[in-house]
Amino acid sequence: MDDLEALINHLVQTTRLDRDEAYRVVREVTAYCSETAEEFVVRRHLELQADRLTNAVIFERLSREIEARRFRVSPLSARQMRRIVYG
Repeated sequence: MDDLEALINHLVQTTRLDRDEAYRVVREVTAYCSETAEEFVVRRHLELQADRLTNAVIFERLSREIEARRFRVSPLSARQMRRIVYG
């Protein structure tokens, strides 16, 4: 049994999740943890744009969010984030 199966089994045994729900949770957590800083910036920029925030506000918020996340990157400037988003 691999680690993924063991984790799913553990969740089924210790929570009220059924096997399919446990699998979805593990898949979501795995995707969340494997997101790169660049992917995070692009995704969050789109989400915050949808809230009609300006880029100045968005990039300030992204800077704070990146610092609070588990990324091993030095802080990104607004210019670096613009390059990630717009190329």
